[in-house]
Amino acid sequence: MPFKKIGLCDELVQGILATGYTAPTEIQAEAIPIAIAGKDMIGCAQTGTGKTAAFVLPILNRIAGRSGKKKLRSLVVTPTRELAMQIDKSIKGYGRFTRVKSLAVYGGSPIDKQIKFIKTGVDIIAATPGRLIDLMNRGVIDLSSIEVLVLDEADRMLDMGFINDIKKIIAKTPKERQTLLFSATMSKEVQTLTKTIQRSPKMIQIGITNNPIDTITQHMYPVSREQKMELLLYMMNRQQMYSVLIFSRTKRGADKICKKLKQNGIKAEAIHSDRSMRQRLRALEGFKRGTYQVMVATDIAARGINVEGISHVFNYDVPGYAEDYVHRIGRTGRAEATGDAITFVSQDEIGDMRKIERFIDRKFNDEYYDGFEYGTRFSVKTAPMGAGTKKGGGRGRTASGAGGGRGRSGGQGGKSKSYGKKKSAGAGQGGGSKYKSGTYAKKKSASSSKSGGAKSGQGKGGAGAKSKKSFKKKAKSGTGGAKAGGGSFKRSKKKSAKKSNRRP
Repeated sequence: MPFKKIGLCDELVQGILATGYTAPTEIQAEAIPIAIAGKDMIGCAQTGTGKTAAFVLPILNRIAGRSGKKKLRSLVVTPTRELAMQIDKSIKGYGRFTRVKSLAVYGGSPIDKQIKFIKTGVDIIAATPGRLIDLMNRGVIDLSSIEVLVLDEADRMLDMGFINDIKKIIAKTPKERQTLLFSATMSKEVQTLTKTIQRSPKMIQIGITNNPIDTITQHMYPVSREQKMELLLYMMNRQQMYSVLIFSRTKRGADKICKKLKQNGIKAEAIHSDRSMRQRLRALEGFKRGTYQVMVATDIAARGINVEGISHVFNYDVPGYAEDYVHRIGRTGRAEATGDAITFVSQDEIGDMRKIERFIDRKFNDEYYDGFEYGTRFSVKTAPMGAGTKKGGGRGRTASGAGGGRGRSGGQGGKSKSYGKKKSAGAGQGGGSKYKSGTYAKKKSASSSKSGGAKSGQGKGGAGAKSKKSFKKKAKSGTGGAKAGGGSFKRSKKKSAKKSNRRP
């Protein structure tokens, strides 16, 4: 069905054809007529199905014929600056033959330029919550004339903790408005939000909830953490991979992967929140043009990546949140193209992989790459329940996650507390040892420990010695024998270990 038949004006159809599109996708064909009719709507569809045009086109159609003084009529709230820029680009592309003015508003760029542009008059703003509220507090943006409010990637905004910001923004908009909400997944939190901000919304669901689109072929490779890079390089050297997106859980991890790829002659670039806006844009443009074969990214930074032709997506680290898996692999197989999604699963990630299987209602088979020499072979499919579950101090560098936690954190059974910006030592239990630590007042750490004689978090330790000392500037703690899980700690000025699942 052509765009003309779903109720769009001639100038808009002309702009759509100029961008190279001739027919709407499934969600566009269903959502656009409802949005044009002025009804509230919930659009739930997998990443890569064309959700952006499903709300941009009705908004443009509504505003295109307006004349007179410019005022803010539509607001799109989205979680990341990359998405805000992508939406603004779509508005300008589809609306090239209209007189509609739009602006992307986001942090990390000069606010003065945004203020100056807004004062000249603008019809549509695509914004991230933080910068939008900043401009509202300065009295630069007035939401009292909003006719259409769009919450894009609603599930991600709630995951990122923007719920209070969203409520503040909505409270400043007129009650008599049209509200469109789009999300790749429909969590309980999203459903609760829709009940408070929409009036009898029409629900449009494309595909099976939480499932990636059918054009993506998914693979799971059990491999030890130590051999992940070796397997990645082995696969890339034996397959034609023209445009590859690799996901890392952390910014530091993304930089390490990128550095290793470059050392092996692969053109790669990393993108994450520690990079400046200019660096991120330059990296993204280079990836689109093919200057870089590989883009290494964290979940948040990659949310706005809309690049056609990505052939492979690698989950170098299994995502800690099952929803992120759907969003990650949705970067390939876009616009009905095909793509491969490959997930490397180490022994300590089996628990997270099983959460993903439950979330998308699919069981994966173990795959082993032909010709690759595995140091240790294991099976995700036949691993006992509870395998790979993180305990105590969180994600460890050991296979089971128990005993030695990442950084200074303890292993199984460990307890640690930190208050405000104070510092504390890690905590853990190793075999026959017990350890607790906390921070109070201006002290960097206070601790008491009972530890046995085991050295690596295992064994049968004795009763051990007791110690309890606190200092205002420095701290000593623990005299037991355990080193990995619990026991003695060296003097430390470092901050307590961060939660391992903290989002990058």
